[in-house]
Amino acid sequence: MMKSPLFWKVSTLLGCILLLIIPLMMVSTLISERESYRNEVENTLRQSTSGPQQLVGPLIAIPVTEIYYKYEDDKQTEHKRSYMHFILPETLMVEGDQQVESRSIGIYDGQIWNTRLNIKAQFTTDKLAQLKGETVTLGQPFIVTGVGDARGIGAVSVSKVNGETLSIEPGSGVYGPLSGVHMPLSDKVMALKTFTLEMTLNLAGTGSFSVVPVGRNSEMTLTSNWPHPGFMGNYLPVKHDISASGFHANWQSSWFANNLGGEFNDKQTPEWNSMPAFSVTVATPADHYQLTDRAIKYAILLITLTFMAFFVFETLTGLRLHPMQYLLVGLSLVLFYLVLLALSEHVGFTPAWIIASLVGALMNGVYLQAVLKSWKRSGMFVLALLGLDVVMWFLLRSEDSALLLGSAVMALALFAVMYLTRHFDWYSLSQSRRSEPPAAPDKDTLRIWK
Repeated sequence: MMKSPLFWKVSTLLGCILLLIIPLMMVSTLISERESYRNEVENTLRQSTSGPQQLVGPLIAIPVTEIYYKYEDDKQTEHKRSYMHFILPETLMVEGDQQVESRSIGIYDGQIWNTRLNIKAQFTTDKLAQLKGETVTLGQPFIVTGVGDARGIGAVSVSKVNGETLSIEPGSGVYGPLSGVHMPLSDKVMALKTFTLEMTLNLAGTGSFSVVPVGRNSEMTLTSNWPHPGFMGNYLPVKHDISASGFHANWQSSWFANNLGGEFNDKQTPEWNSMPAFSVTVATPADHYQLTDRAIKYAILLITLTFMAFFVFETLTGLRLHPMQYLLVGLSLVLFYLVLLALSEHVGFTPAWIIASLVGALMNGVYLQAVLKSWKRSGMFVLALLGLDVVMWFLLRSEDSALLLGSAVMALALFAVMYLTRHFDWYSLSQSRRSEPPAAPDKDTLRIWK
C-alpha cells in the first residue's frame, strides 16, 4: 500500500489541505484583531458619553434611626442602627421615546441612544405610621430616582405635588452605588394618604436600557427608531412590533411575579445592580466580523470540495495536475476570505462577498484555462466555485437550517463523486506498469502526477 501512487496522491492532497490551515488561522486571527479594534471604539464611546442605563424608581426613601438594647456582660447596653426604609409605588408607568444615532471613529462606528422618559408613579403613605415609635426616629423623606450612569442624565422636570414644587437634587441620597437624583418631600406631602408623582427625564446611554418594575403594578412602553432591538433581561415584552423604521414594545409585571416588595423589607441596602428589570439593548445585527468569522469555519469544506472535484476530473480524463497547482488554487480560496474581510469594512458584507467571489472566479478562470487546456473546462470549474460561494452565503444567512443545508451539500457532493466514478477501476491507479519499458532512468514511483 505504501508503494501505491494512489495512496501517495491522497496523502499529498491531505497534506496540502493541512498546509492551507496555516494561512486560514492567520486570517482568523486578523478577524479577531479587527473586531477588537471595533470593540475599542464602542468602549471609547461609552467612556466619552455614558454606559448602559438602569432606571430604578421613583420610590420614597425615609432615613430611620432605631434604638435597641442588648445584654453584654450581664448589662443592658444601648445601640443605634440606621437604615433606609423604602415605600414603593402602587403603580408605575414609564413611557419612553428612544432615538439612536451612530458615531464613527475612523472606519468603525458605534451607537449612542437618547431616551425621553415620561414617568408616573402613585404612592400611598398609610404604612408610614407603622414606622413611628418611641425608639424610632424618622428623618426627612425624599423621592429617589436612580440610574446606572449619572453622566447620561439630561433635563429633569417634576410636576407639582399637592400644589408644591419639588426641588431636584443631584445624587440618589441612599446607601450603596446608586447614581441618580433625589427630591426632598415635606411633611405636607407625606400627610397625604395618596399622591401621584409625574416627571420627565432625558437619559442618554450606550448598550442596554432597563427599568426595574418597583411598582406593585408596573408597565413600560418604549418606542425607538432602532430596527435591531435585543430583548433581554428577566422579562420579555408582552407585545412588540419591529419594522425597518424601528420598534415598539410593552412590558408589564407585578409583585406577584417579581417579589420586588420583599427586596426592600429586610432593613439592608438593596442590591441595586442585581434586581430584575425590563431590558432592551441597542443590538448590532450579526456584523461583518461575526459573519466573516463564521464563513471561515466553512473554508475547509470549500477547499475539500474543490480538491475533490479536481481529483475526480483527473480520474475521469487522465489529465494530471501537480500538487503545486492544487495548492495555488487552495491559496486563492484562502485569499477570498482576506478580500472579504477587507472589503466588508467599507462596503458591507453582502457586496464584499459578491466582489470577493468574482475576484476569485477571475483568478481561477484564467489560471485553470492554462492548467486544464480548455476554456470550457475552466468555465465549468469557475461556475462550480461560484455555486459553492452561493451555497456558503445561504449557510451563513440561514442559522436555523445551516446544519440541514450543509448536510445536503455534502450528500450531493458525495453522490456526484460516487455517480461519476461508478464504472472506474480504482485498482488501475495502484498497479505498476511493468509492461512498458522505462524511457529514462527515472525511478519516481508517483506516476499518477505525470
